[in-house]
Amino acid sequence: MFFKFCFQLTFLLVYVQTCPLLLRVFTKIGSHHNNEDFAVRGKEPKDEVQIYTWKDATLRELTDLVKEIAPEARRRNAKLSFAFVYPDRRGHFVVKTVGMTHSYGNGRNPDENKALNDFNFQIGDYLDVAVL
Repeated sequence: MFFKFCFQLTFLLVYVQTCPLLLRVFTKIGSHHNNEDFAVRGKEPKDEVQIYTWKDATLRELTDLVKEIAPEARRRNAKLSFAFVYPDRRGHFVVKTVGMTHSYGNGRNPDENKALNDFNFQIGDYLDVAVL
């Protein structure tokens, strides 16, 4: 009992000491944004939401957040495709698809339980979500 309490307390302290990051999330119905949509700094797509989260946030958790801001994502048969947007070595933005979830998942999709860290997310990357 004491060991379990100490473990839980230690885990809580570690998580509290980790600062959240500001994640810029862009949503689009039907498809992902393309590379050119991010070509000019300061002229990113208008459908942006900024959220504070951690690198261990799962796609399921992010799906639930997107459902709060995008009514189309609440459809029973909606699929959400996640992509990272980041600059390549030449400074051009790249949109790279990393995973997909269903709006009302059943837990059988392996992507749902993967965290941003699992996809090599870097602080400063954007998240592009296509609601299909």
